[in-house]
Formats: sequence, structure tokens, C-alpha cells
Amino acid sequence: MKDFLIYFFGAGNEPEFALFTLAHFLPILLMVAVIFLIRKNANAIRESRYETNLRYILGFALIICDMSYYWRFAAWPGLGVGAAENLPIGVCGWAVIFCSYMLIGKSQTLFDIAYFWLMSGSLFALLTPTPLTYCGPTRFRYYQFWLEHTLGYIAIFYMIFVHNMRPNKKSMVRSYGALVGLCCIAFWVNSMIPGANYLFLARPESAPSVLDILPPNFLLRTSIMVAVITAMYGLAYLPWHLKDKKQKAVQ
Repeated sequence: MKDFLIYFFGAGNEPEFALFTLAHFLPILLMVAVIFLIRKNANAIRESRYETNLRYILGFALIICDMSYYWRFAAWPGLGVGAAENLPIGVCGWAVIFCSYMLIGKSQTLFDIAYFWLMSGSLFALLTPTPLTYCGPTRFRYYQFWLEHTLGYIAIFYMIFVHNMRPNKKSMVRSYGALVGLCCIAFWVNSMIPGANYLFLARPESAPSVLDILPPNFLLRTSIMVAVITAMYGLAYLPWHLKDKKQKAVQ
């Protein structure tokens, strides 16, 4: 049993996870299925006396998923935790925390930030989950990663369908400002700690990702990333813009 736990919670030495395989697509398909069920049963969920409990449970699950990443290091010191890789400076982690408190307090401000962060930044984590290169379905990290990321999207769409939350143009500005602030912190930490690469601002990752196509030059690399993220923000808001435009045309 001890050997199994050491293996399950440990870090792999050889690649175990492959992109665009069943292990990659299955969690995403399950997430889409859950979101579809929420949309289909939104009215019933909203009117249920257990709706508050459901939000609290989902919010608690999000916090546990995020914190378990760090609890794992405390339980297994041999994983090689270091400030260069494991400080809480990441879009996905903070988006999950925001989603948790959004669910509990039904906060529009946290929804605004998390919506655009998930739809613009965390989306790349679903497409190319680089942290899983050495952690396949036999490892704890695999399940922690997918639960943390997919539950964030489920939380956002839960608030959209059940509580009719939506972003607006001010939401986009608020979220973008929060992202710029996080990037400034990441840039400062990267410059202070050798080997740090928070928000992938310092260099491409060693594992395959969509960022591999970017040039190594910092200014050019950062400029392209800013342009892509800005475009992703626009795409994330586009459905709501078209919806508002359609409603005005009807009136």
C-alpha cells in the first residue's frame, strides 16, 4: 500500500500523458456533458431548496482541488517543491479561487474576472495541458489538474445558466486590469528567481504546448501573447455582444 501511495502521489520520470488521446479528451467531454445538464435543468436547479447547498459544495470542491496541489508537496517532500515553479502565481489557480468565492457569495465582480480568465487564458491549459507530461491517469496530479480546471468552467456556466450572470464591457476592462496586475507580479518574480517562468513570460516550456510557436525574444514573445490574449477577450465577449445587438434589432 505504501509503495502504491508513493507512486500515486509522486511525480513521473518519463512521459506518461499524450496530447489528443482518450486521457486528454475524456475529462473535457465529461465537463461539456455536465454543463449541458446544468443548462437543461437550470430552472429546476434554481427553484430547488438545495440550490444553495449545491453552490457551496461546488465552491468547496474548487478550493480543495486547488489546495491539494500544495498539500501533496507537504505530504511528499521528495517531489522537489521550489519557489521557481510552485508559487501561487497562475491564471488557472486564481481563477479557481475566484470561482469558489463567486459561487458562495454570488459575486458579479469575481464572475467578471474569472469568466475572461478562463475563456481566454485557461483555455490553452485544456488544449495543451503541459503540467501532465509526466503524470498520466495513474497519478494523483492527473485527477487534480482536470478537476481543478473543469470545475472552474462548470462554476462559470452554472452562474450563467442558473443565476443569469453575464459579462459586459466593463467586465472585460476589470478582468484585463486584474490580468495585467498578475502579469506584473509574474514578471517581477521571474526576474528575481532563477529558473522561474510564471505565466510563461520568461521562455517556452520544455513540454509541448501552443506557446512553442512563439519566438524566444522577450519583447516579441510578450507582444504576441498580449495580442492573442486581447483577441481571446474579444472572442469571449462576442456572443454577448451579438446577443445584445440582436435584442436591440428586435426592439
